[in-house]
Amino acid sequence: MTSKLNKHNIVIVDDHLLFAESLENLINTFSDFHVLFNANNGKHLQQKLKNKNELPSIILLDINMPVMDGFETMEWLSENYPDIKVLALSMDDEEATVLKILRKGANGYLLKDIHPDKLKVALEEVLEKGYYHSEMVATSLINSLNTIPDEKEPPLKENEFKFLKLSCTEMTYKEIADIMNLSPKTIDGYRNDLFKKLNIKNRVGLVIYALKNKIFEI
Repeated sequence: MTSKLNKHNIVIVDDHLLFAESLENLINTFSDFHVLFNANNGKHLQQKLKNKNELPSIILLDINMPVMDGFETMEWLSENYPDIKVLALSMDDEEATVLKILRKGANGYLLKDIHPDKLKVALEEVLEKGYYHSEMVATSLINSLNTIPDEKEPPLKENEFKFLKLSCTEMTYKEIADIMNLSPKTIDGYRNDLFKKLNIKNRVGLVIYALKNKIFEI
């Protein structure tokens, strides 16, 4: 049996107690994952993270919550814990909601009626690739290209352009480093430089930018 020490820690942020407990029980049946704790809103999450020695690998974040909702919480996480992956969790499938939370830094978006098998895949993919794109998210990203206002494209260096294009594939950053014959540290540098240059917060943002500017096509 796999020890908890070898599992990836998950945190659930949701104000519906029964749903959160059911989700925790489900995730704890996955061989590689363990729920570290639950929080019922963003403020509660802030308190718990500050009092914990151990940080989660992934946070499952509800959008609609009292006190501090998912959007406010995502902004705070992006600023204070940028290395923690976040999967937004909601019953809302409106494109505006999906795009808003992705632009604030979420690594993916899940509907609460997701099948357990797909939830497991989403958790695994966000760890491996840095993002999870369901069909719904991919459709929202494509549809958004016609509504995002044009902005002057900042100049990209040749290797930044190549890295951006490869970031839209299913390759991990390590695999991209191998393809480009560069060290993972150099690739991290390209990624961080592009985040600043393009004013985005994660790999989802890179994909949106590449699609909008026809650097990559689905």
